[in-house]
Amino acid sequence: MPVTVLLVDDEPLVRAGLRAVLEAQPDIEVVGEAADGAAVIPLVRRLRPDVVAMDVRMPLMDGIEATRAVLRTVDDPPKIVVVTTFENDEYVYEALRAGADGFLLKRARPAEIVHAVRLVAEGESLLFPASVRRLAAAHGAGGNREARAVLERARLTEREAEVLRLMARGLSNAEIAARLVVGTETVKSHVSGVLAKLGARDRTQAVIAAYESGFVAPG
Repeated sequence: MPVTVLLVDDEPLVRAGLRAVLEAQPDIEVVGEAADGAAVIPLVRRLRPDVVAMDVRMPLMDGIEATRAVLRTVDDPPKIVVVTTFENDEYVYEALRAGADGFLLKRARPAEIVHAVRLVAEGESLLFPASVRRLAAAHGAGGNREARAVLERARLTEREAEVLRLMARGLSNAEIAARLVVGTETVKSHVSGVLAKLGARDRTQAVIAAYESGFVAPG
């Protein structure tokens, strides 16, 4: 089955460019488009896309509010990638904190766009981990009391803590398994345990919590 994608951007040329890049791939299908975040929820409910590629800045409802709305109101929500012009934009970090699974630069090369959609759909790796680290460093890594309290309450086991650190470095489940000399299914179990204990939707939110709490230092 192809990965299905919904495109949300107020610029028709951006949507057309993303559609051309993604539909050139045999395993990706663009199932719909919207010009504003306010139109996302009914489209997601009707089309059930695997991934939403959403502009972070739009006139009526921006990507941050649209992300929150989708995750709050849609059962089994899709993965969300916010699309932005500037990677250090505070809007991007807020979108990630709101629950987006990653971000993509509008100037990204076609291969990077395709890779981002596939990676987020699979959900077993962190999209652009170096950029997430830079964002965490720029937006108060280690200074969030709430994040520190969450980590303390989580009481991660020694192995779960090790897995979280490797997740934060951007390693996939297979790469973590090779590093720890365990099976991939064992790593998946540890990742699920980390997410459950942190109350995180996915590994992106777990990694942000790790940086914001100071559990993992940027760099």
